[in-house]
Amino acid sequence: MLVPHSDFAPEGPQPMEVAPAETTNTVDAQAVDDPPSARFTWTIENFSRLNTKKLYSDIFYVGGYKWRVLIFPKGNNVEHLSMYLDVADSPTLPYGWIRYAQFSLSVINQIHNKFTARKDTQHQFNARESDWGFTSFMPLSELYDPGRGYLVNDTIVVEADVAVRRVVDYWSHDSKKETGYVGLKNQGATCYMNSLLQTLYHIPYFRKAVYHMPTTENDMPSGSIPLALQSLFYKLQYSDTSVATKELTKSFGWDTYDSFMQHDVQELNRVLCEKLEDKMKGTVVEVWTTNRQERSRFMIFSWMLRAVVMFMLLLTSMWRWNVLRVITNIMLNNMGYRMQGRGVLFIDFPPVLQLQLKRFEYDFMRDTMVKINDRYEFPLQLDLDRENGKYLSPEADRSVRNLYTLHSVLVHSGGVHGGHYYAYIRPTLSDQWFKFDDERVTKEDLKRALEEQYGGEEELPQTNPGFNNSPFKFTKYSNAYMLVYIRESDKEKIICNVDEKDIAEHLRIRLKKEQEEKEQKRKEKAEAHLYTIIKVARDEDLLEQIGRDIYFDLVDHDKVRSFRIQKQMPFSLFKEEVAKELGIPVQFQRFWLWAKRQNHTYRPNRPLTPQEEAQSVGQLREVSNKANNAELKLFLEVELGQDLRSIPPPVKSKEEILLFFKLYDPLKEKLRYVGRLFVKANGKPGEILTKINEMAGFSPDEEIELFEEIKFEPNVMCEHIDKKLTFRASQLEDGDIICFQKLPQVGSSEQRRYPDVPSFLEYVHNRQVVRFRSLEKPKDDEFCLELSKLHNYDDVVERVARHLGLNDPSKIRLTSHNCYSQQPKPQPIKYRGVDHLSDMLVHYNQTSDILYYEVLDIPLPELQGLKTLKVAFHHATKEEVVIHTIRLPKQSTVGDVINDLKTKVELSHPDAELRLLEVFYHKIYKIFPLNEKIENINDQYWTLRAEEIPEEEKNLGPRDRLIHIYHFMKDTAQTQVQVQNFGEPFFLVIHEGETLAEVKVRIQKKLQVPDEEFSKWKFAFLSLGRPEYLQDSDIVSSRFQRRDVYGAWEQYLGLEHSDNAPKRSYAANQGDREYGMYPP
Repeated sequence: MLVPHSDFAPEGPQPMEVAPAETTNTVDAQAVDDPPSARFTWTIENFSRLNTKKLYSDIFYVGGYKWRVLIFPKGNNVEHLSMYLDVADSPTLPYGWIRYAQFSLSVINQIHNKFTARKDTQHQFNARESDWGFTSFMPLSELYDPGRGYLVNDTIVVEADVAVRRVVDYWSHDSKKETGYVGLKNQGATCYMNSLLQTLYHIPYFRKAVYHMPTTENDMPSGSIPLALQSLFYKLQYSDTSVATKELTKSFGWDTYDSFMQHDVQELNRVLCEKLEDKMKGTVVEVWTTNRQERSRFMIFSWMLRAVVMFMLLLTSMWRWNVLRVITNIMLNNMGYRMQGRGVLFIDFPPVLQLQLKRFEYDFMRDTMVKINDRYEFPLQLDLDRENGKYLSPEADRSVRNLYTLHSVLVHSGGVHGGHYYAYIRPTLSDQWFKFDDERVTKEDLKRALEEQYGGEEELPQTNPGFNNSPFKFTKYSNAYMLVYIRESDKEKIICNVDEKDIAEHLRIRLKKEQEEKEQKRKEKAEAHLYTIIKVARDEDLLEQIGRDIYFDLVDHDKVRSFRIQKQMPFSLFKEEVAKELGIPVQFQRFWLWAKRQNHTYRPNRPLTPQEEAQSVGQLREVSNKANNAELKLFLEVELGQDLRSIPPPVKSKEEILLFFKLYDPLKEKLRYVGRLFVKANGKPGEILTKINEMAGFSPDEEIELFEEIKFEPNVMCEHIDKKLTFRASQLEDGDIICFQKLPQVGSSEQRRYPDVPSFLEYVHNRQVVRFRSLEKPKDDEFCLELSKLHNYDDVVERVARHLGLNDPSKIRLTSHNCYSQQPKPQPIKYRGVDHLSDMLVHYNQTSDILYYEVLDIPLPELQGLKTLKVAFHHATKEEVVIHTIRLPKQSTVGDVINDLKTKVELSHPDAELRLLEVFYHKIYKIFPLNEKIENINDQYWTLRAEEIPEEEKNLGPRDRLIHIYHFMKDTAQTQVQVQNFGEPFFLVIHEGETLAEVKVRIQKKLQVPDEEFSKWKFAFLSLGRPEYLQDSDIVSSRFQRRDVYGAWEQYLGLEHSDNAPKRSYAANQGDREYGMYPP
């Protein structure tokens, strides 16, 4: 997903440590139509040793602007490399500056250039979004993987291709007005789905079939794919603004996080059509999906097109097509069977043809997916009858003319790690093409829809034609991945008229109602300046909410009766509206204004004066609510007589105070509203105890305690009221709240969790229900615990341990929740690393209610004092490699690691000596000295290998040499010779005067390679990546003069052969997953 790193990164906003801006001011020049373009290359050495959180490149210029690349070497709080393009001088630019650029960012694969990780996008930069790019550019595991080729000699190469474009006012574009069509909103990473949905929608016959699918008024779009699709298509057809897809994705069973993940568009196409087909079975629509009463099929074939790239041909659109005989050797993995022969003949073709170009394929050599950006030209018209119908079987109906016209071009822009999808469509097959790019729909010409989507390379014009400089070429990463053709003979049938009569009546009613409600909301929003929202709270609201929805203050104003009143209406007429709505005569109404106090509480402040009630609603709102004129909040006081009927409110003197009362029951731990009273300011609480007891239903002489609820943010303040003091002396005023409870009996042995009002309010304010999930199952809630935000670390783990039945809470390790990715944070919470539960739940500006737990085999404090290393032990005689987890104090040495390892492994003989190696990119970079401290050893990206030291290495003669031997292949696809290492490197002792033929005998014996296979191997001396092939008679020792084996040698004996040997078995000694590795 494309995000500005500082605002919407998955781990939240990051404080910027921006380098000091240059002192020179540059004028932000206007971009021109012919976009200036440039490529910037950034070589970063010692990459794995970088200790900075983020790193800026040098400044470079494109289009007269200053740019730079920003990277987070260890990820912007994600397990991915994060990379952005940044406006270098944004702090010094004038107010309101903007600039628009189309750019791609790449991490070059230094072994196989075609595997370069690349993503491209476009963005309008401004002061708030001065950097833009990819928080999850590529997984760190791939970047640091020795076999991938991105990090070579601890160096990575970053490229930025930047083209400055004319500034576009994106938001003012009205797609409906400009094109007659509307777009689809992107939920985060749903552009791939949007392009497919637009393509399907603009096949009118398909749209009509969707409308005819049986649905009922009782169905809910979020639970029914057909109804959700019907609703979506209806809105695309009749709406004036872009349409949301949330109902459809909910019907897929997706949550919010799924909408931020790119899915496979071909798989979505298949599943969606299958779901619709199942819904159509047994209905009048079934004829649309069948031909000769047979079920439609999806089948996928791989053809060689133009002898350049393998593509997939997906024949679909729900009409049956038949394969008569097969003449090519194709394996249909998804179908579960094999077809033999050299080709495919068809009985018939469908009226709508979808061609899925195989832009993505699995590279078995690299063990990864790659995107193919090679050029593939596709025609405006496709003739499948050409060459006398060579694709048709003898049984085919030759009277059907299989001439197809291009309808849609679906485009992917980016690389295998992600990108952007959009579609070029001509809905009526006219000459006018339209680009559907999420919410934006624009008119485009034929060249943009076809030629610019072929892929391949593009050559930019030379900036200095007079000089003999080579043209600037770059790979086009935006190219077609799916084509839709419509058969000419079926064009009238497919491009048919679809109107309201094709839509079920219940669907029309439902969607028209939704449209009317939406229009009403729009109208209300447009007329909002003419109206005032008045929210009226009553005793009934307080009685309903206090103790259920709220505990502090008096009412949630969002849940009370609201009135939308014209500002010009006299307040006296509003009172008549209230009388009609609530049944309270005007003469019995008295309204109070609410006031927000300095301590952030919200209380009734004073009744409206007759002069205020004579004003208009708008005037009253402005006078009463200067800080926020959006709405007017009132409390309606209604007095009841003994018969519980409304009576006129009594005259309120200046000496009277309106107080509200809440009753607390310590036994039930309940708080509720019981009423309000007017009291004399000079009176004392003792004078009203009888009335308070009456409101609570207590006996008149019940002894009670009184507390004033003062505030609750940021902390609760609830103080005891001295009954001997007057209300004025206790600083009580209109709108104050008194909480009371029965006086605890002296000598009572009953224990209460929260014996008084202050302790209960403190509990309510800080209580937090936490959902706990096992770290092994991060999507499933396992149990919930009610905790306090004030609980410290020990309190929380103790409660978790108690729930799990664990005796030792220190073995519990907790991990916080990432609110953006909906996943556990990468790093767990350190032992006593936070003060309170609230600190565990806060994620930047969001608060979560999720924690992840794991049960350790040793206490966490002890574990944090240890260094954990994963060491791969290579047995001297067995093929098996076992991964051992070594835990030792951080101050331990490599010698301690070896001694610990000896107790866990099987040695070839009791006196065997071990050594520890650092292996990176299939090369041995280091033999660790026994006295080296293990605290700084990094086993996350490097492999730690332990092995026995062979006896011959212990007794090296003065003229013997210990050399590195590595496996390698040459990349024939590169213009220059590129060497790719693989497999397990090893040492070998070579003797003075020993020929290659003699060395080969020992290597073959060591690796146990069969004669036939070994005869194909080539042997070369490699220095700085350049192979020099050796003959059997060559003296090997003459090439290796250095005795040092402690550095990362670039001189080694290379074994060139294909990597087709069986993988070596890796096992783990503690139930870890198994690994595969090349043979040594």
